[in-house]
Amino acid sequence: MLGCGGTLGFAWTAAVLDALHNRAGWDPREADVLVGTSAGAEAVAMLGAGIPAKAILGALTGAPDGDPIVAAHVRRTPKRFPPMPSPRWPATGLVRAAIRRDVDPLAGLAGLLPQGRGDAAWLRELGDALAPGGWVPHPATWLVATDPGGARVAPGSPGAPPARLGEAIAASWAIPGWFPPSLVDGRPLLDGGTVSPTSADLLLGHETHKIHEVVLIAPMSSEGGAPARGMARLERLLRTALTRRVDAEARRLRAAGVRVVRIEPAPADLAAMGANFMDGRRRDHVLATASRTAPGLVADAFEREGVRA
Repeated sequence: MLGCGGTLGFAWTAAVLDALHNRAGWDPREADVLVGTSAGAEAVAMLGAGIPAKAILGALTGAPDGDPIVAAHVRRTPKRFPPMPSPRWPATGLVRAAIRRDVDPLAGLAGLLPQGRGDAAWLRELGDALAPGGWVPHPATWLVATDPGGARVAPGSPGAPPARLGEAIAASWAIPGWFPPSLVDGRPLLDGGTVSPTSADLLLGHETHKIHEVVLIAPMSSEGGAPARGMARLERLLRTALTRRVDAEARRLRAAGVRVVRIEPAPADLAAMGANFMDGRRRDHVLATASRTAPGLVADAFEREGVRA
């Protein structure tokens, strides 16, 4: 399960996936179910299309073994700040859902944001390049989005509306206030991270997949907290709220007998990312830092669950 995290979260996730393969000796492409949210949806789509973790990371670092589709994609990243939004409010249903306590207050606040004008064409084009036939070969690749009323929708999962890969990635990435909703089967969908950074609990509702272990890679949460100074304190307010969501989902999984291997950024990774997870100027620094921290993060996460990596 790969969580949201914007431009920098995607870069960190790529380094962790490579470390997971090298350190644990397990290819992430072989997971029974691949679940991605927002930036995690990009990475899950790549894995589901058969691209190895090493080739995803190589595309980001400019290595010769980098995948060419991924390399072309990562050359086109959003700007650090969103364009001026449109005077429309497509997600006011999230406010009503928060009042009903169907979603948390942070998701309700997102419903107050106007419609973004960001161009998601680079995400749709990624999907078309990865899956010209419409979807990836992996039989259980789920990309999590949410509808304007707060209900999560995961194209690729059982019972989800039909979708082409590109429109599903764009939906999972449709950050309120930054990008407009993406239409999937005629239904407008928003960034799945609006409701949950990881949506790990979605696995509990699908009896077709008997899950015993979940590897949860979450760039936007920090179990146990993450001290900060200066402007980074603002980022930590958001991170604290998102961590509470991930904590609750991990508890539900563990209560159901599922082992949860939880991998999150180290303090050095957070310092490299800074306060703006969309600041592509910091990507090389994030990648360099994660190349040092990721092996240890993977090993520690497995050892906490009593498994040697």
